[in-house]
Amino acid sequence: MTHSAVKHRGWAVTFSGIGINLALGILYTWSIFKDAIRESIEAGGPGSFDWDPAALNDPYAACCIVFAFAMILAGKCQDRFGPRITAFIGGILVSLGLIWISQTTGYVAWVLGFGVLAGAGIGFGYSAATPPALKWFPPAKTGLIAGLVVSGFGLASVYIAPLSQYLVGIWGLQKAMLFFAIAFLIVVCGLSMLLVNPPEGYVAGQTAPSASKEEKDLRLTPPMAGWLQESVSALHASKAIKMKRDIGPAEILKKTDFYILWFIYFIGAGAGLMVIGSVAGMAKSSMGDLAFLAVAILAVGNAGGRIIAGVLSDRIGRSYTLIIMLLFQALLMFSAIPVFSSDKTSAILLVSMATCMGFNYGTNLSLFPSYTKDLWGLKNFGINYGIVFTAWGVGGFVMGRVSQMLKASTGTFSSSFAAAGILLLMGAALTLVLRASLARQGLTQKRRT
Repeated sequence: MTHSAVKHRGWAVTFSGIGINLALGILYTWSIFKDAIRESIEAGGPGSFDWDPAALNDPYAACCIVFAFAMILAGKCQDRFGPRITAFIGGILVSLGLIWISQTTGYVAWVLGFGVLAGAGIGFGYSAATPPALKWFPPAKTGLIAGLVVSGFGLASVYIAPLSQYLVGIWGLQKAMLFFAIAFLIVVCGLSMLLVNPPEGYVAGQTAPSASKEEKDLRLTPPMAGWLQESVSALHASKAIKMKRDIGPAEILKKTDFYILWFIYFIGAGAGLMVIGSVAGMAKSSMGDLAFLAVAILAVGNAGGRIIAGVLSDRIGRSYTLIIMLLFQALLMFSAIPVFSSDKTSAILLVSMATCMGFNYGTNLSLFPSYTKDLWGLKNFGINYGIVFTAWGVGGFVMGRVSQMLKASTGTFSSSFAAAGILLLMGAALTLVLRASLARQGLTQKRRT
Protein backbone atom coordinates (compact mmCIF):
# COMPACT_ATOMS: atom_id res chain seq x y z
CA MET A 1 0.00 0.00 0.00
CA THR A 2 1.50 3.36 -1.07
CA HIS A 3 2.02 6.24 1.36
CA SER A 4 -0.80 8.28 -0.24
CA ALA A 5 -3.16 5.28 -0.09
CA VAL A 6 -2.32 4.72 3.58
CA LYS A 7 -2.90 8.38 4.38
CA HIS A 8 -6.21 8.39 2.50
CA ARG A 9 -7.39 5.22 4.26
CA GLY A 10 -6.39 6.58 7.67
CA TRP A 11 -8.36 9.78 7.19
CA ALA A 12 -11.36 7.87 5.80
CA VAL A 13 -11.44 5.78 9.00
CA THR A 14 -11.01 8.92 11.12
CA PHE A 15 -13.91 10.77 9.50
CA SER A 16 -16.13 7.68 9.67
CA GLY A 17 -15.45 7.58 13.41
CA ILE A 18 -16.35 11.26 13.69
CA GLY A 19 -19.62 10.61 11.83
CA ILE A 20 -20.57 7.73 14.12
CA ASN A 21 -19.88 9.87 17.18
CA LEU A 22 -21.95 12.71 15.72
CA ALA A 23 -24.94 10.37 15.94
CA LEU A 24 -24.14 8.77 19.30
CA GLY A 25 -23.69 12.18 20.95
CA ILE A 26 -27.47 12.33 21.46
CA LEU A 27 -26.58 11.60 25.10
CA TYR A 28 -25.42 15.20 25.52
CA THR A 29 -28.84 16.50 24.47
CA TRP A 30 -30.56 14.89 27.46
CA SER A 31 -31.27 18.25 29.08
CA ILE A 32 -33.62 19.05 26.15
CA PHE A 33 -35.51 15.79 26.62
CA LYS A 34 -35.55 16.24 30.39
CA ASP A 35 -37.07 19.69 30.02
CA ALA A 36 -39.83 18.26 27.80
CA ILE A 37 -40.54 15.52 30.39
CA ARG A 38 -40.66 18.10 33.19
CA GLU A 39 -43.13 20.25 31.26
CA SER A 40 -45.30 17.17 30.63
CA ILE A 41 -45.29 16.33 34.36
CA GLU A 42 -46.32 19.89 35.22
CA ALA A 43 -49.06 19.94 32.55
CA GLY A 44 -50.52 16.57 33.60
CA GLY A 45 -53.47 14.97 31.85
CA PRO A 46 -53.86 11.76 29.79
CA GLY A 47 -50.66 10.46 28.20
CA SER A 48 -48.40 12.77 30.19
CA PHE A 49 -45.28 11.75 32.07
CA ASP A 50 -45.80 11.01 35.77
CA TRP A 51 -42.34 10.89 37.34
CA ASP A 52 -40.81 12.02 40.61
CA PRO A 53 -38.98 15.33 39.80
CA ALA A 54 -35.93 14.08 41.70
CA ALA A 55 -35.69 11.19 39.20
CA LEU A 56 -35.61 13.29 36.02
CA ASN A 57 -31.89 12.61 35.50
CA ASP A 58 -32.13 8.86 36.11
CA PRO A 59 -32.30 7.70 32.45
CA TYR A 60 -29.32 9.99 31.68
CA ALA A 61 -27.37 8.81 34.73
CA ALA A 62 -28.13 5.17 33.87
CA CYS A 63 -27.06 5.77 30.27
CA CYS A 64 -23.73 7.20 31.46
CA ILE A 65 -22.89 4.24 33.66
CA VAL A 66 -24.13 1.57 31.21
CA PHE A 67 -22.26 3.31 28.39
CA ALA A 68 -19.08 3.19 30.46
CA PHE A 69 -19.29 -0.43 31.57
CA ALA A 70 -20.44 -1.57 28.12
CA MET A 71 -17.12 -0.16 26.88
CA ILE A 72 -15.33 -3.08 28.57
CA LEU A 73 -17.31 -5.72 26.65
CA ALA A 74 -17.29 -3.55 23.53
CA GLY A 75 -13.54 -3.03 23.83
CA LYS A 76 -13.00 -6.79 24.01
CA CYS A 77 -15.29 -7.20 21.01
CA GLN A 78 -13.36 -4.51 19.13
CA ASP A 79 -9.99 -6.11 19.91
CA ARG A 80 -11.24 -9.59 18.91
CA PHE A 81 -13.65 -9.05 16.01
CA GLY A 82 -12.68 -5.59 14.78
CA PRO A 83 -14.35 -2.17 14.78
CA ARG A 84 -16.82 -2.84 11.97
CA ILE A 85 -18.88 -5.49 13.77
CA THR A 86 -18.64 -3.65 17.09
CA ALA A 87 -19.96 -0.36 15.71
CA PHE A 88 -22.73 -2.16 13.79
CA ILE A 89 -23.95 -3.77 17.04
CA GLY A 90 -23.90 -0.31 18.62
CA GLY A 91 -26.15 1.13 15.93
CA ILE A 92 -28.69 -1.69 16.40
CA LEU A 93 -28.80 -1.31 20.20
CA VAL A 94 -29.21 2.49 20.15
CA SER A 95 -32.02 2.22 17.62
CA LEU A 96 -33.86 -0.45 19.65
CA GLY A 97 -33.61 1.65 22.81
CA LEU A 98 -34.96 4.79 21.15
CA ILE A 99 -37.78 2.87 19.44
CA TRP A 100 -38.85 1.48 22.83
CA ILE A 101 -39.01 4.86 24.59
CA SER A 102 -40.84 6.36 21.61
CA GLN A 103 -43.81 4.15 22.54
CA THR A 104 -44.10 4.92 26.28
CA THR A 105 -43.94 7.53 29.02
CA GLY A 106 -43.14 4.99 31.75
CA TYR A 107 -40.22 5.72 34.06
CA VAL A 108 -38.88 2.15 34.10
CA ALA A 109 -39.14 1.84 30.31
CA TRP A 110 -37.15 5.05 29.82
CA VAL A 111 -34.46 3.94 32.26
CA LEU A 112 -34.18 0.62 30.43
CA GLY A 113 -34.63 1.97 26.89
CA PHE A 114 -32.54 5.13 27.04
CA GLY A 115 -30.36 4.15 29.98
CA VAL A 116 -29.58 0.49 29.30
CA LEU A 117 -30.18 -0.29 25.61
CA ALA A 118 -29.13 3.07 24.15
CA GLY A 119 -26.33 3.35 26.72
CA ALA A 120 -24.93 -0.06 25.71
CA GLY A 121 -25.24 0.86 22.03
CA ILE A 122 -23.39 4.12 22.54
CA GLY A 123 -20.66 2.18 24.33
CA PHE A 124 -20.24 -0.26 21.43
CA GLY A 125 -20.23 2.45 18.78
CA TYR A 126 -17.96 4.80 20.68
CA SER A 127 -15.43 2.09 21.56
CA ALA A 128 -15.04 1.14 17.89
CA ALA A 129 -14.49 4.65 16.53
CA THR A 130 -11.14 5.70 18.05
CA PRO A 131 -8.85 2.59 18.10
CA PRO A 132 -8.77 1.94 14.32
CA ALA A 133 -8.10 5.61 13.60
CA LEU A 134 -5.18 5.72 16.05
CA LYS A 135 -3.63 2.64 14.45
CA TRP A 136 -3.29 4.36 11.06
CA PHE A 137 -1.23 7.29 12.42
CA PRO A 138 2.17 7.65 14.16
CA PRO A 139 2.47 8.30 17.93
CA ALA A 140 3.19 12.00 17.36
CA LYS A 141 -0.41 12.41 16.15
CA THR A 142 -2.11 10.39 18.90
CA GLY A 143 -3.59 13.42 20.66
CA LEU A 144 -4.75 15.06 17.43
CA ILE A 145 -6.46 11.96 16.02
CA ALA A 146 -8.07 10.97 19.33
CA GLY A 147 -9.29 14.56 19.75
CA LEU A 148 -10.76 14.68 16.23
CA VAL A 149 -12.63 11.37 16.50
CA VAL A 150 -14.18 12.07 19.91
CA SER A 151 -14.97 15.67 18.91
CA GLY A 152 -17.88 14.27 16.92
CA PHE A 153 -19.49 13.04 20.12
CA GLY A 154 -19.14 16.45 21.74
CA LEU A 155 -20.23 18.35 18.64
CA ALA A 156 -23.41 16.32 18.17
CA SER A 157 -25.58 18.65 20.23
CA VAL A 158 -24.87 21.52 17.82
CA TYR A 159 -27.41 20.00 15.45
CA ILE A 160 -29.29 17.56 17.72
CA ALA A 161 -30.29 20.24 20.27
CA PRO A 162 -32.09 22.60 17.86
CA LEU A 163 -33.43 19.67 15.85
CA SER A 164 -34.79 18.06 19.02
CA GLN A 165 -36.37 21.34 20.10
CA TYR A 166 -38.05 21.64 16.70
CA LEU A 167 -39.22 18.01 16.49
CA VAL A 168 -40.52 17.96 20.06
CA GLY A 169 -42.46 21.15 19.29
CA ILE A 170 -44.20 19.78 16.17
CA TRP A 171 -44.40 16.03 16.88
CA GLY A 172 -43.96 15.57 20.61
CA LEU A 173 -41.18 13.78 22.45
CA GLN A 174 -42.12 10.21 21.50
CA LYS A 175 -42.21 10.79 17.73
CA ALA A 176 -38.96 12.73 17.93
CA MET A 177 -37.34 9.69 19.55
CA LEU A 178 -38.65 7.46 16.76
CA PHE A 179 -37.13 9.78 14.15
CA PHE A 180 -33.73 9.63 15.85
CA ALA A 181 -33.99 5.84 16.14
CA ILE A 182 -34.38 5.38 12.38
CA ALA A 183 -31.85 8.07 11.42
CA PHE A 184 -29.11 6.80 13.71
CA LEU A 185 -29.65 3.19 12.66
CA ILE A 186 -28.88 4.19 9.07
CA VAL A 187 -25.93 6.47 9.94
CA VAL A 188 -24.11 4.31 12.51
CA CYS A 189 -24.57 0.98 10.75
CA GLY A 190 -23.68 2.52 7.38
CA LEU A 191 -20.49 4.23 8.56
CA SER A 192 -19.45 1.15 10.55
CA MET A 193 -18.70 -0.53 7.20
CA LEU A 194 -15.85 1.95 6.65
CA LEU A 195 -14.07 1.22 9.94
CA VAL A 196 -11.06 -1.03 9.33
CA ASN A 197 -7.77 -1.75 11.08
CA PRO A 198 -4.43 -1.49 9.23
CA PRO A 199 -3.04 -4.70 7.70
CA GLU A 200 -0.97 -7.06 9.85
CA GLY A 201 2.59 -5.78 10.34
CA TYR A 202 1.72 -2.18 9.49
CA VAL A 203 3.75 0.36 11.50
CA ALA A 204 2.34 3.89 11.41
CA GLY A 205 4.81 6.53 10.25
CA GLN A 206 7.50 4.02 9.25
CA THR A 207 9.00 4.63 5.85
CA ALA A 208 11.65 2.68 4.07
CA PRO A 209 15.07 4.35 4.54
CA SER A 210 16.83 5.51 1.38
CA ALA A 211 19.87 3.47 0.49
CA SER A 212 23.26 4.99 1.19
CA LYS A 213 26.15 4.79 -1.28
CA GLU A 214 27.70 1.98 0.77
CA GLU A 215 24.45 -0.01 0.72
CA LYS A 216 24.15 0.48 -3.03
CA ASP A 217 27.71 -0.80 -3.47
CA LEU A 218 26.96 -3.81 -1.29
CA ARG A 219 24.14 -4.79 -3.63
CA LEU A 220 26.89 -5.96 -6.03
CA THR A 221 27.66 -8.74 -3.55
CA PRO A 222 24.40 -10.61 -2.84
CA PRO A 223 25.58 -12.46 0.31
CA MET A 224 26.73 -9.23 1.96
CA ALA A 225 23.56 -7.41 0.86
CA GLY A 226 21.43 -10.18 2.33
CA TRP A 227 23.28 -10.00 5.65
CA LEU A 228 22.90 -6.21 5.70
CA GLN A 229 19.16 -6.42 5.01
CA GLU A 230 18.71 -8.93 7.83
CA SER A 231 20.65 -6.68 10.21
CA VAL A 232 18.59 -3.60 9.30
CA SER A 233 15.34 -5.57 9.73
CA ALA A 234 16.47 -6.85 13.11
CA LEU A 235 17.35 -3.30 14.21
CA HIS A 236 13.93 -2.00 13.18
CA ALA A 237 12.24 -4.90 14.97
CA SER A 238 14.27 -4.21 18.10
CA LYS A 239 13.25 -0.54 18.09
CA ALA A 240 9.60 -1.49 17.57
CA ILE A 241 9.72 -3.83 20.56
CA LYS A 242 11.22 -1.14 22.78
CA MET A 243 8.59 1.38 21.73
CA LYS A 244 5.72 -1.06 22.15
CA ARG A 245 4.00 -1.48 25.50
CA ASP A 246 1.32 -4.11 25.03
CA ILE A 247 -0.01 -4.57 28.56
CA GLY A 248 -3.22 -6.50 29.16
CA PRO A 249 -6.16 -5.58 31.43
CA ALA A 250 -5.23 -8.05 34.18
CA GLU A 251 -1.84 -6.38 34.57
CA ILE A 252 -3.05 -2.76 34.54
CA LEU A 253 -5.52 -3.55 37.34
CA LYS A 254 -2.52 -4.35 39.56
CA LYS A 255 -0.99 -0.91 39.03
CA THR A 256 -1.49 2.00 41.44
CA ASP A 257 -1.16 4.36 38.48
CA PHE A 258 -4.35 2.93 36.99
CA TYR A 259 -6.42 3.77 40.08
CA ILE A 260 -5.01 7.29 40.29
CA LEU A 261 -5.79 7.82 36.59
CA TRP A 262 -9.29 6.35 37.10
CA PHE A 263 -10.15 8.67 39.99
CA ILE A 264 -8.90 11.75 38.11
CA TYR A 265 -11.13 10.76 35.19
CA PHE A 266 -14.07 10.22 37.59
CA ILE A 267 -13.67 13.80 38.84
CA GLY A 268 -13.11 15.53 35.49
CA ALA A 269 -15.90 13.67 33.69
CA GLY A 270 -18.40 13.80 36.56
CA ALA A 271 -18.06 17.57 36.97
CA GLY A 272 -18.64 18.16 33.26
CA LEU A 273 -21.53 15.71 32.90
CA MET A 274 -23.26 17.32 35.88
CA VAL A 275 -23.45 20.59 33.93
CA ILE A 276 -24.23 19.03 30.55
CA GLY A 277 -27.16 17.03 31.94
CA SER A 278 -28.82 20.14 33.37
CA VAL A 279 -27.65 23.07 31.25
CA ALA A 280 -31.00 23.61 29.49
CA GLY A 281 -32.77 23.86 32.84
CA MET A 282 -30.07 26.19 34.18
CA ALA A 283 -30.47 28.46 31.17
CA LYS A 284 -34.28 28.42 31.18
CA SER A 285 -34.71 31.41 33.51
CA SER A 286 -32.43 33.64 31.41
CA MET A 287 -33.12 32.35 27.90
CA GLY A 288 -36.66 30.94 27.98
CA ASP A 289 -37.49 28.90 24.89
CA LEU A 290 -34.02 29.58 23.47
CA ALA A 291 -32.38 27.55 26.26
CA PHE A 292 -31.56 24.86 23.69
CA LEU A 293 -28.96 27.28 22.27
CA ALA A 294 -26.98 26.92 25.50
CA VAL A 295 -26.79 23.17 24.83
CA ALA A 296 -25.71 23.68 21.21
CA ILE A 297 -23.07 26.31 22.03
CA LEU A 298 -21.74 24.25 24.95
CA ALA A 299 -21.30 21.41 22.43
CA VAL A 300 -18.97 23.61 20.36
CA GLY A 301 -16.82 24.13 23.44
CA ASN A 302 -17.01 20.42 24.22
CA ALA A 303 -15.77 19.45 20.74
CA GLY A 304 -13.16 22.21 20.65
CA GLY A 305 -11.73 21.10 23.98
CA ARG A 306 -11.18 17.59 22.64
CA ILE A 307 -9.24 18.74 19.58
CA ILE A 308 -7.22 21.52 21.25
CA ALA A 309 -6.31 19.37 24.25
CA GLY A 310 -5.23 16.58 21.92
CA VAL A 311 -2.93 18.87 19.95
CA LEU A 312 -1.64 20.63 23.08
CA SER A 313 -0.92 17.36 24.86
CA ASP A 314 1.14 16.21 21.87
CA ARG A 315 3.21 19.37 22.35
CA ILE A 316 3.59 19.87 26.11
CA GLY A 317 2.57 16.45 27.49
CA ARG A 318 -0.63 14.89 28.83
CA SER A 319 0.00 15.76 32.49
CA TYR A 320 0.57 19.49 32.03
CA THR A 321 -2.50 19.75 29.80
CA LEU A 322 -4.64 17.83 32.29
CA ILE A 323 -3.52 19.98 35.24
CA ILE A 324 -4.33 23.19 33.35
CA MET A 325 -7.79 21.83 32.47
CA LEU A 326 -8.65 20.69 36.00
CA LEU A 327 -7.60 23.97 37.60
CA PHE A 328 -9.50 26.03 35.04
CA GLN A 329 -12.60 23.86 35.52
CA ALA A 330 -12.38 24.27 39.31
CA LEU A 331 -12.24 28.06 38.91
CA LEU A 332 -15.31 27.95 36.66
CA MET A 333 -17.25 25.82 39.15
CA PHE A 334 -16.65 28.23 42.02
CA SER A 335 -17.47 31.21 39.76
CA ALA A 336 -20.70 29.51 38.66
CA ILE A 337 -22.23 29.57 42.14
CA PRO A 338 -23.36 33.22 41.97
CA VAL A 339 -23.91 33.14 38.20
CA PHE A 340 -26.31 30.18 37.95
CA SER A 341 -28.14 30.97 41.18
CA SER A 342 -29.15 34.47 40.05
CA ASP A 343 -32.34 35.15 38.10
CA LYS A 344 -30.80 38.31 36.62
CA THR A 345 -27.73 36.72 35.05
CA SER A 346 -27.27 37.74 31.41
CA ALA A 347 -27.74 35.00 28.85
CA ILE A 348 -24.37 35.82 27.28
CA LEU A 349 -22.48 35.33 30.56
CA LEU A 350 -24.33 32.13 31.34
CA VAL A 351 -23.72 30.62 27.89
CA SER A 352 -20.07 31.72 27.90
CA MET A 353 -19.45 30.04 31.25
CA ALA A 354 -21.27 26.86 30.23
CA THR A 355 -19.25 26.76 27.00
CA CYS A 356 -15.97 27.06 28.92
CA MET A 357 -17.12 24.23 31.20
CA GLY A 358 -17.93 22.16 28.13
CA PHE A 359 -14.49 22.96 26.69
CA ASN A 360 -12.73 21.78 29.84
CA TYR A 361 -14.90 18.68 30.07
CA GLY A 362 -14.17 17.82 26.44
CA THR A 363 -10.43 17.71 27.11
CA ASN A 364 -10.98 14.58 29.23
CA LEU A 365 -12.22 12.63 26.23
CA SER A 366 -9.00 13.10 24.25
CA LEU A 367 -6.50 13.06 27.12
CA PHE A 368 -7.50 9.80 28.78
CA PRO A 369 -7.54 7.60 25.65
CA SER A 370 -4.14 9.10 24.79
CA TYR A 371 -2.89 8.31 28.31
CA THR A 372 -4.17 4.75 27.89
CA LYS A 373 -2.36 4.25 24.59
CA ASP A 374 0.87 5.84 25.86
CA LEU A 375 1.02 3.74 29.02
CA TRP A 376 -0.28 0.34 27.92
CA GLY A 377 -0.06 0.13 24.12
CA LEU A 378 -2.51 -0.46 21.28
CA LYS A 379 -2.84 -4.25 21.24
CA ASN A 380 -5.33 -4.28 24.14
CA PHE A 381 -6.37 -0.66 23.78
CA GLY A 382 -10.08 -1.43 23.36
CA ILE A 383 -10.57 -3.31 26.61
CA ASN A 384 -7.95 -1.27 28.51
CA TYR A 385 -9.67 2.00 27.68
CA GLY A 386 -13.03 0.38 28.36
CA ILE A 387 -11.88 -0.29 31.92
CA VAL A 388 -10.49 3.24 32.31
CA PHE A 389 -13.72 4.64 30.83
CA THR A 390 -15.80 3.18 33.65
CA ALA A 391 -14.60 6.26 35.59
CA TRP A 392 -16.52 8.43 33.12
CA GLY A 393 -19.73 6.47 33.66
CA VAL A 394 -19.47 6.25 37.43
CA GLY A 395 -18.62 9.97 37.59
CA GLY A 396 -21.59 10.89 35.43
CA PHE A 397 -23.94 8.62 37.37
CA VAL A 398 -22.86 9.75 40.84
CA MET A 399 -22.52 13.47 40.19
CA GLY A 400 -25.55 13.65 37.89
CA ARG A 401 -27.77 11.90 40.43
CA VAL A 402 -26.44 13.85 43.44
CA SER A 403 -26.73 17.13 41.56
CA GLN A 404 -30.41 16.53 40.71
CA MET A 405 -31.18 15.50 44.30
CA LEU A 406 -29.51 18.64 45.67
CA LYS A 407 -31.39 20.78 43.15
CA ALA A 408 -34.71 19.18 44.13
CA SER A 409 -34.07 19.76 47.85
CA THR A 410 -32.41 23.21 47.79
CA GLY A 411 -33.74 24.75 44.59
CA THR A 412 -30.22 25.70 43.35
CA PHE A 413 -27.08 24.07 41.97
CA SER A 414 -24.76 25.96 44.35
CA SER A 415 -23.89 22.93 46.52
CA SER A 416 -23.18 20.85 43.41
CA PHE A 417 -20.81 23.46 41.98
CA ALA A 418 -18.96 23.83 45.29
CA ALA A 419 -18.46 20.08 45.70
CA ALA A 420 -17.32 19.71 42.08
CA GLY A 421 -14.81 22.56 42.48
CA ILE A 422 -13.21 20.94 45.53
CA LEU A 423 -12.98 17.58 43.77
CA LEU A 424 -11.36 19.19 40.70
CA LEU A 425 -8.63 20.71 42.90
CA MET A 426 -8.03 17.22 44.29
CA GLY A 427 -7.81 15.91 40.73
CA ALA A 428 -5.11 18.45 39.83
CA ALA A 429 -3.09 17.41 42.88
CA LEU A 430 -3.46 13.73 41.96
CA THR A 431 -2.25 14.48 38.43
CA LEU A 432 1.00 15.77 39.93
CA VAL A 433 1.27 12.54 41.92
CA LEU A 434 0.65 10.50 38.77
CA ARG A 435 3.24 12.44 36.80
CA ALA A 436 5.85 11.90 39.51
CA SER A 437 5.09 8.17 39.55
CA LEU A 438 5.38 7.90 35.77
CA ALA A 439 8.62 9.90 35.79
CA ARG A 440 10.16 7.37 38.20
CA GLN A 441 9.26 4.65 35.70
CA GLY A 442 10.59 6.64 32.75
CA LEU A 443 7.12 6.84 31.20
CA THR A 444 6.50 10.59 31.11
CA GLN A 445 5.83 11.98 27.68
CA LYS A 446 8.67 14.18 26.44
CA ARG A 447 7.70 17.60 25.21
CA ARG A 448 8.10 18.18 21.50
CA THR A 449 10.23 21.05 20.35
